[in-house]
Amino acid sequence: MIAKRHLMVASAALALTGCVTPVDYGKVPHAAYVADPRCTAQPGAAVDETALPLFFVTSRLPDCRTDRIALLNHRGDTVRYGRFAKPVDMEIGGKKHFRTPMAFQDEGDWWQALQAETDRKQGRVLLYVHGYRETFETTSKDAAQIARMTGFDGPVIEYSWPSQGEVLKYAVDETNMYHDVRNFRDFLRGLADKPWVKEIVIVSHSLGARLVIPAIGTVDRVSRRADRTGNISNIILASPDIDRETFERDIVDEVLAPDRVAQGRHITIYVSAKDKALAVSRAVHGYPRLGSPYCFDPFEAADLKAKGLPERCYVTAIPGITVVDTTEVSRGSTGHSNFLRSAVACRDFVDAVQGKRTRPERVATRLPYVFWLKPDPVSPKDLDETICNRDPS
Repeated sequence: MIAKRHLMVASAALALTGCVTPVDYGKVPHAAYVADPRCTAQPGAAVDETALPLFFVTSRLPDCRTDRIALLNHRGDTVRYGRFAKPVDMEIGGKKHFRTPMAFQDEGDWWQALQAETDRKQGRVLLYVHGYRETFETTSKDAAQIARMTGFDGPVIEYSWPSQGEVLKYAVDETNMYHDVRNFRDFLRGLADKPWVKEIVIVSHSLGARLVIPAIGTVDRVSRRADRTGNISNIILASPDIDRETFERDIVDEVLAPDRVAQGRHITIYVSAKDKALAVSRAVHGYPRLGSPYCFDPFEAADLKAKGLPERCYVTAIPGITVVDTTEVSRGSTGHSNFLRSAVACRDFVDAVQGKRTRPERVATRLPYVFWLKPDPVSPKDLDETICNRDPS
């Protein structure tokens, strides 16, 4: 069985590295996509904020050639701002398409609208950064679910970088993610420097962790805020596709420096041994990912086995970190999005967003900073969709 699983992972890794679909510029000049004035939001232009309650920032290339503006998987020529609502099926050209209702907004107007919404609430903002294999629609669906599920008491922002939304374009996604580091860093700095933003809750999924962590470090160094920790205190990494050893080496120097932890900064990491996507990423990169409790050291694994313990290895103990293992409540074909798919994990995630550091449902382990989630008899799988507030569409 183990050999079969290793073969499956190796095959998937070969598919990602060997049979990769190349990026196609397309048959349309990129300038033609944005030639329509609707691709350049004008100051003072009206936006229906009631119909489009959520905020987005994107570096994706828009297509403004038709009545319905779409955001493509190509890199855009500039960072754009706007409002959106949950994706729905729309009839376009006589066919149904899954699209996100959205409208661009002038950058200045966008910041004013964000401030107005923040001032009406508690000064809190939630920023969601997606990972690999996402389109604007799938990311918008997840961001809208997070807003519904958590009942977050402030504006929710989706940052959408040009992921390709395809299995065989992992390398392209990595390239575009790194290309977008500067865009995201500059946006996060602008958000963190706003005096009316009291707290930023950052949620990243998968590859998004590689955008989030270095950006926070940079913002910490250049922030103009008087308070040392600034307003980024609650960071949630769901299935982070980042090198575990690199994370361990670097995190205490900046993001989780002792003074920042002492003033309240905290990172919650959701991991799963059943995460197939991270198993493939490990096979591709050669080293374990932060979101997978894989034992890279076979001697450590053997020692755990000899003690009758599960062969699961985690990030080393670092002040300011809590690890939540969702292996036992894993859902979906890949187990890569348990925080949005499993009722038990969803409940834990909601509390994490609210800033709670402990939960009675978490099962203590041999490591004081690692907790397991176990199946809840009163929350069977058929209640996942309801409890996680998923949109069946």
